[in-house]
Amino acid sequence: MKKILLAVMAVAAIGFTSCGNKTQQGEATDSTAVAVNTADEEADGAIAMLSANLEANDASKFQEALEAVKAKIAEFIKSDPEAAKQYVARIQGFLKENADKIKSVVGDNAAVAAAVSSIADIEPAKIVDGVLEKVGDAATDAKDAAVDAANQKVDEAKQAATDKANEVKDAAKEKASGAIDDAANAAKKGLGL
Repeated sequence: MKKILLAVMAVAAIGFTSCGNKTQQGEATDSTAVAVNTADEEADGAIAMLSANLEANDASKFQEALEAVKAKIAEFIKSDPEAAKQYVARIQGFLKENADKIKSVVGDNAAVAAAVSSIADIEPAKIVDGVLEKVGDAATDAKDAAVDAANQKVDEAKQAATDKANEVKDAAKEKASGAIDDAANAAKKGLGL
């Protein structure tokens, strides 16, 4: 009877666990979809700004818009690399589609050309890899720092224990030496010396 009860409880526990995981997976999917939608909305706004500056033939405003795009890419890379990939892909698509118009507006302006090429040369797939690599390096550095700090604390504790042991030993020696001197003095008095 106990075996049957245990088997039923195990099946129920597995059932409850699997239901919980489906909810968590659904939430993760929803947050990814929200991030992609946010990236699309931000990309639409940036593309509208870039397009307006192209239509106005204003290279300096176009450069300012490109700098804002680069800042937004950096922000997305820090907060959500998947959204950064989506955002970069959309901006690069716009830059490729309008390459001739951009060249005609930018002309010989090296700063704007450099800004365009810095965005166009980003490989969206490598954004996540680069972030993961940086995170891995940061985690390794943090782990090493924690190990070093722990080792230092262990060394400090060992030294403190050794110092305390030496203090106790020295105090015991002084006390024993004092007791021996007192006993010797008492013996001398007893002998009349």
